[in-house]
Amino acid sequence: MINNSKEFVNELIKSWNSHDIERIMKHYSDDCELRSPYIKRLLGIESSILKGKKQIKDFWKIGLSKVPDLHLELIDIAECVDTLAIYYNSVNGRKAIEIMFFNEKGEINKVFVHYN
Repeated sequence: MINNSKEFVNELIKSWNSHDIERIMKHYSDDCELRSPYIKRLLGIESSILKGKKQIKDFWKIGLSKVPDLHLELIDIAECVDTLAIYYNSVNGRKAIEIMFFNEKGEINKVFVHYN
């Protein structure tokens, strides 16, 4: 798990707001899994699940190119054993809850993203 959840999440949000894909990807494990309804919408595929850092990175590059003014704003953090849930203002006036699971190195290895 991570030592300081608030610091970790603040850095993660700053990474996203920087639009620096390499900075963003530093938080994720090589075997990370992402579940998001935007996967189907942006990629036009049947699955809402991506596996592996490369697939996720390629997907997020597309997302960042389609939303060049992306700016996330943290609302709150909830903690559990080896997981965090973050609540934030996302794109197009939507709010999101992201549940992140961590490996023993403190890297995110599974993410479930929920939107209102």
